[in-house]
Amino acid sequence: MSLHDAMDFDGYLQDLRRSESYRGQIAHIERIPGQSACYGEVRTGSEPASSVRALHPDLERALRSQGIGRFYSHQADAITAALEGKHVTVVTSTASGKTLCYNVPVIQTVLEQPTARAFYLFPTKALTQDQLGKLNALGLFPTVRFASYDGDTSAEERRAVRRSAHIVLTNPDMLHRAILPNHIQWGSALANLRYVVIDEMHVYRGVFGAHVAHVLRRLRRLCRHYGSNPQFLCCSATIANPKELTERLTGVCEPVIIDKDGAPAGRRTFVFWNPPLIEQDDNTRSSTHTEATKLFCDLVSQGVRTIVFTKARKERRAYSPLCSRSVAG
Repeated sequence: MSLHDAMDFDGYLQDLRRSESYRGQIAHIERIPGQSACYGEVRTGSEPASSVRALHPDLERALRSQGIGRFYSHQADAITAALEGKHVTVVTSTASGKTLCYNVPVIQTVLEQPTARAFYLFPTKALTQDQLGKLNALGLFPTVRFASYDGDTSAEERRAVRRSAHIVLTNPDMLHRAILPNHIQWGSALANLRYVVIDEMHVYRGVFGAHVAHVLRRLRRLCRHYGSNPQFLCCSATIANPKELTERLTGVCEPVIIDKDGAPAGRRTFVFWNPPLIEQDDNTRSSTHTEATKLFCDLVSQGVRTIVFTKARKERRAYSPLCSRSVAG
């Protein structure tokens, strides 16, 4: 059976239930219907009837060069709220275009006010590099200057970033260890700081989140010292309490929550897989890694593009030869 057509998925589940290794692992199936795209306009005011706000011509040309001629409704709402000076948290699905929700207002502000600065905070270097690529693709450099600032940034590059970068892409650790303790060197940037972007904000929870919350409060205190009051633009796809998390993490009150997703989406099927009991008289169940390996090999052998998320590199390396054998077989 081939699963290249998503419509065959029900048939695949039926085959799973008929297989010799199946022992009732499917605990629940949840089906979410698809939706069409919903578009919106960037407005000058908070009322729906407000006139449409024209973006800077350079920004509009850059967006059109990327094939972006209009915004999804959640993007338009987030951009409008940000340009009105509000704190914004966007909670929409993965690949719904959340990056534009903060890039557009930040770049628009920089083009209108060349002294404006912004800090982008990401939990990993991979995300930082990904966002650098998206900013580069817009082709606005050097009118809008941006650079990463992390442990690999040389002393000479750090001086250039402090002096001239409109957008500094960094992480909470560098904010804590390199920027805030040296705030005198960052005085100009802090005095003109307009935006603080926190992407993947669901990462900042528990003890780690508490530490980051204190770092952000230090940042706000120093901004007040230098005469600025930056807006927070936050994004996540996996939190159920965005208002509470935003307020507790950043210390700001009453952020605008954008959680109505306007991006198109195909139908999705979630299968909850419960590893079987090893012994009927015991509560011990089969390893989740063993179950995932069986499903992974089965899907790959049938030509299905499959992603397995693991916590350890050792586990990731273990899947690679399995994939090769499954495809060869």
